[in-house]
Amino acid sequence: MPSNEPVQALYQDHHGWLYGWLRHHMGSAADAADLAQDTFVRLLQRSEHLHLQKPRAFLRTVARGLVIDHWRREELHKAYLEALAHLPQAHAPSVETQELLLELLERIAVMLDGLKPKVRTAFLLAQCEGLKHKEIAQRMGLSVRTVERHIADALYHCYLLRYDMQ
Repeated sequence: MPSNEPVQALYQDHHGWLYGWLRHHMGSAADAADLAQDTFVRLLQRSEHLHLQKPRAFLRTVARGLVIDHWRREELHKAYLEALAHLPQAHAPSVETQELLLELLERIAVMLDGLKPKVRTAFLLAQCEGLKHKEIAQRMGLSVRTVERHIADALYHCYLLRYDMQ
C-alpha cells in the first residue's frame, strides 16, 4: 500500500490556504470545506507519488475542476426542481423518487460530459428525439457512416461507465 505521507504533508501545509481560496470562490463555508476535503481525497486516490514543484497551483487546478462539477450539479438540481414545479401535484413523484431521479440525472450528465460535442449531439438526437441515423446525418451535416460511428462511440462510452460507476 502506497504511503500517504506526501498527501498528509500537502494537507498540513496547504489545507488552510485551499479552504480560504474555495470559500472566496464559493461564497459558502460548508461548500468550501466539502470541496477542500474532496480535493485531498482525489489526491489520495492517485497512484503515483506527489512531488510537486508548485503545490498550490496543482491543488487549485484539482479544486477548480471540483468547483465546476459542483456548479453543474447545482444547475442541474435547479432545472430539475423547476421542471417538478410545473407538474400537477397529483403527478409529482415522492421525495424518495425525486432523490433517485436527481442522482440518475447527475450520472447521465457526467456521462454526457465525457463525450465530444458532436458525439453527444448525435447520441441525444437518436436517444431523446428518436431520429434515424439518416435524419441525424442530414441535421448535423455529416455522413451516415460518421453518425453511426458517433453513436457507437457514445454507446461504448456508456458501457465503460456502467462498470466504472457501480
